[in-house]
Amino acid sequence: MATELTAEELWQPFEPGVDGPWDLPAAAHLFRRAGFGADRKQLEAAVKKSPQQVVDELLDLPEPAEFLSEMQTLATAAISGGNVEPLSAWWVYRILGTPRQLLEKTVLFWHGHFATGADKVTEPQLMLTQNQLLRRLAFAGFGELVHQISKDPAMLLYLDSASNRKAHPNENYARELMELFCLGEGQYTEQDIRELARCFTGWEVRRGEYRFNRFQHDTGSRAFLGASGEFSGEQAVDVVLRQPQTAQFIVSKMLRFFVLDEPVDVVALTAPLARQFRDSGLQIRPLLRTILTSRLFFSRRSVGRRIKSPVELALGLLRCLEGTTNTVGLAKSLQQLGQGLLYPPSVKGWDGGRTWINSSTLLGRSNLMRQLITDPNTRFGRQSLPDYLSARDLREPAEMLAELQLLLFALPIPLRSRDSILSLMKPRSEAALAEGLHALCTLPEFQLC
Repeated sequence: MATELTAEELWQPFEPGVDGPWDLPAAAHLFRRAGFGADRKQLEAAVKKSPQQVVDELLDLPEPAEFLSEMQTLATAAISGGNVEPLSAWWVYRILGTPRQLLEKTVLFWHGHFATGADKVTEPQLMLTQNQLLRRLAFAGFGELVHQISKDPAMLLYLDSASNRKAHPNENYARELMELFCLGEGQYTEQDIRELARCFTGWEVRRGEYRFNRFQHDTGSRAFLGASGEFSGEQAVDVVLRQPQTAQFIVSKMLRFFVLDEPVDVVALTAPLARQFRDSGLQIRPLLRTILTSRLFFSRRSVGRRIKSPVELALGLLRCLEGTTNTVGLAKSLQQLGQGLLYPPSVKGWDGGRTWINSSTLLGRSNLMRQLITDPNTRFGRQSLPDYLSARDLREPAEMLAELQLLLFALPIPLRSRDSILSLMKPRSEAALAEGLHALCTLPEFQLC
């Protein structure tokens, strides 16, 4: 279906029964991409509504006051010791418990996009403040988000913009604002970097907050990206945002994060979406709605065409099976596997896609899942795995496997693998079911979403 449609048609709303079925597997696909996964009850509730209604709920569903209060209390406790690592575990806990999965998934996207690492910004309050900023503006205007992140103390320190002085302009933030945050490679010159950096002189951090030091600000005229004048830092950000490439760049990154890892025709494919994004004034919410309700999103070009990141791998298993675990241990394991929350590898964030998979990481992913499944702290619906499955009237291995395939897999399990796993699960003991579940988590198909 997808290969026969134009790019304009691919971004039109998915019509159940015309473009494909709106059933439990389709709903599971939506929740894996617009969040981290859903349990059976959530899927059954979803298919009683339209895909558009489900996406609107994912965008707008409020978090209960009790949940927000708990998160605030836990965040305060996490940063009280002056160490960022507990804050990483706090975010894992939040992802597991939030009813707003799409919000946390989008915060994860922006965290990778505006990557700031706690290996350099060691003050936990600053990392928490940035995390809250990304959450507050996750669905807002991209322009507002860029303006706010440009003055974010953690970002100012991470890219050395807080030491940007008129006598010695620091070019780090100017470069990354254009290359990594707004325009992409090849869309600016070295002269643009030097001139743009002058606009941000005098931007400092004092007592953990942004401060403008007018005595260190270069007030002279500058020219970059085809504009000239005595630009302030705020005006300079607007110049960058006005570039035609901005919409294309952001849409392309969202395509890879939410739809498919390796589009072969990314510019042509995203042209209608980039035009919509520009025309909306770079509003994020309608862009996400178009992506997640589109024909392309539910087509064969999308389903099973992304490699799960370590966070999606582990937290997806738990979200689908109503799981809880020791989030401190899980956060450390994710960091060891290359996706520690608040610990991106560089300002480029995570490359994603095929970079998640090699001989070393495959072993690490297998070990992570075994550790997670066999950890005594891991519970499924507050029960053991056998009790959890039995409570859902899943008593025979074949029934259990069918349910796990629906919840956890975007693609069918090969018959040979299916028979092997059924043999492992046949005793139906806790150890046997754990072994079978771990075997499922090592299959190539489980690595895809």
